[in-house]
Amino acid sequence: MGNISGQMVVAIIFFAVVVLLIKWSIVIVPQQRQYVIERLGRYYTVLSGGLNFIMPVLDRVAFRHDLREIPLDVPPQICITRDNTQLQVDGILYFQVKDAKLASYGSSNFIIAITQLAQTTLRSVIGRMELDRTFEEREQINATVVAELDKAALNWGVKVLRYEIKDLTPPKEILMAMQKQITAEREKRAVIAKSEGEKQTALNLAEGERSAKIAQSEGDKQAEINRAQGEAAAILAKAEATATALKQIGAAITAQGGIQAVNLQVAGQYIEAFANLAKQNNTMIIPSNMGDISSLIATATSVISKTKDNA
Repeated sequence: MGNISGQMVVAIIFFAVVVLLIKWSIVIVPQQRQYVIERLGRYYTVLSGGLNFIMPVLDRVAFRHDLREIPLDVPPQICITRDNTQLQVDGILYFQVKDAKLASYGSSNFIIAITQLAQTTLRSVIGRMELDRTFEEREQINATVVAELDKAALNWGVKVLRYEIKDLTPPKEILMAMQKQITAEREKRAVIAKSEGEKQTALNLAEGERSAKIAQSEGDKQAEINRAQGEAAAILAKAEATATALKQIGAAITAQGGIQAVNLQVAGQYIEAFANLAKQNNTMIIPSNMGDISSLIATATSVISKTKDNA
């Protein structure tokens, strides 16, 4: 009975040891993680995400690394610009572990190393710039810090992705002076904008007045042209009417009985002319020889006859 009990205890102990060894030999690594394994104190291998097996007692998990992008706050520090102005700067750094072995053995603490290097690099970059440029060229500062950090971080198995400045805080005196400068600049821009508006208004008014005068002069010119064309047309129509009348008179004279009609017309006009003179003057005007009337009519008739013969 005693032997049976002893054997059971040994079996239980053996089973417990086997279970423990199996448990110690199984290593489950989460996704986006890497574990560095040391065997007897020396680097052996790197385990990736999933189910892994190691040698119990001989192997151990020495380092655990997160492969995801990690944000790291860079503590605020005082930087001195090129024009000897103190500037408090803080930022945030984003990095990622690319090589678990180098991250474990390349530096005793790569996070502290990256933080210190970021601060010293930032002081160096700010020191080469004047105060005004530090506010205008944040992107250049960020890019320069990332480039310098990435060179050194390669030996630590770390990839520096980006660096962002969170705050640039100058002293209160400088901040007040900058605020006054900004206010003065805004007032200057307001005055310039107002003067430009007044100038444009004056130009628009002058242009409008000029256009109105041009339009009026064009209208007057067109009116004169129209009036001249109307007068010319009237003169031409009158001339054409006179010519037509003369042609008709000539045709009437050459017709049968035309000479007698002309004689009668001339005599009537002669008498009418003397009658009009009698109405307009107190003095009675009569021909010295009443027989001249018949001679006048004869003379006019001979002229018309000669004209007819020549035609």
